[in-house]
Amino acid sequence: MNQLDATFTALADPTRRAIIARLATGDATVNELAAPFDMTLPGISKHLKVLERCGLISRTRRAQFRPCHLEWQGLDRAADWIEEARRVWAERFDQLDQHLRDIQREAASE
Repeated sequence: MNQLDATFTALADPTRRAIIARLATGDATVNELAAPFDMTLPGISKHLKVLERCGLISRTRRAQFRPCHLEWQGLDRAADWIEEARRVWAERFDQLDQHLRDIQREAASE
């Protein structure tokens, strides 16, 4: 699985999206990230591993803590892909719109 596929797979899960949203406000420990969820720490850790493997988060060491940190570059790659897809589809819809107007003009002139 390539990096972009892994990123979208990771973001498909609502728990992981909630973790990303929390980390957007600042670094947090596993316990802090687990607090709002009705889930075990091992369950949260599995989600963190998925996010870490695809490059959306990293973990650092501060004394006995290993806070999680959001890696914006991973989100930027996904956003860039979405923006490019949006641009391509907007161009295609514009071309279709123009084609339909041409057909309507031709029909009106007959």
